[in-house]
Amino acid sequence: MSVAKFACLPNVVRLAGRAGALTLGLLLIIAPVTRAEARSSAPLYDPVALNIGLSCQWEWKCMSGQHRAMEKALEYVRKHEPPPWRLHLCNRNASRNRGRVDWIGFNHCVRNGSLRPAPPQKPRRR
Repeated sequence: MSVAKFACLPNVVRLAGRAGALTLGLLLIIAPVTRAEARSSAPLYDPVALNIGLSCQWEWKCMSGQHRAMEKALEYVRKHEPPPWRLHLCNRNASRNRGRVDWIGFNHCVRNGSLRPAPPQKPRRR
């Protein structure tokens, strides 16, 4: 069966015959490899991207907002060095469950100047 009978192929391929089909086939094989190399590592091997992706249910707008908030929060913590009690408080407040963090909430919390350390807790009696 000749290549010219397939209407879905571009005109160049239909006119070029077998050489065009071979070129198209090579492009289809090479293109995914090039795309995969151009991307950063897979989310499975990037725990931060995996965390943000799962928290946002892989919605692009949510993921980009979380990523921006993460970068801003980390920059703020490096520059201003807030006290450890504030970091612990914000980590507890921003955690969605055991392994996930809401970076937007953490960013707002760590910058909140009205937060005060929690009073010491009395030991529990058993």
